Amino acid sequence: MWIEQQQLQEWTNSISLEFFGKPYVDHVSFNSRLRTTGGRYIPSKRKIELNPKYLREMDKEEFVGIIKHELCHYHLHIEGKGFAHKDREFKDLLKKTGSPRHCKPLPSEREKLKHIYSCTRCSHEYFRQRRINTAKYRCGKCRGQLKKK
Repeated sequence: MWIEQQQLQEWTNSISLEFFGKPYVDHVSFNSRLRTTGGRYIPSKRKIELNPKYLREMDKEEFVGIIKHELCHYHLHIEGKGFAHKDREFKDLLKKTGSPRHCKPLPSEREKLKHIYSCTRCSHEYFRQRRINTAKYRCGKCRGQLKKK
């Protein structure tokens, strides 16, 4: 799936009106140089940049979630409130709008992750490029022991 610049601008504005009740009047664009993130908000330029790989490789819902996340940064910044990930206002607005805190890893990037570990207690899986010492690290969700798959 691919969309033009004008369609992206209109789509972002419609998401902003639907979930925030406010228009998005500034610039939004694709940035293919983004590698580890789905998007970013640049406060000095009041601009949102989105990773086009997420539109191509993931479903529409995931991409809308990324747009909503960046709009949370944008609207809080415009209102003069805390718009950083650590700020309470930001976390509350994410919850209120149903926006994700982090985006899922791209399927194309997951291929690079050679080491898979799973928790013996909750079965949560961890994908890593480098090996980890399972005697030293535990599961981040339940503190269970990790084992290599």
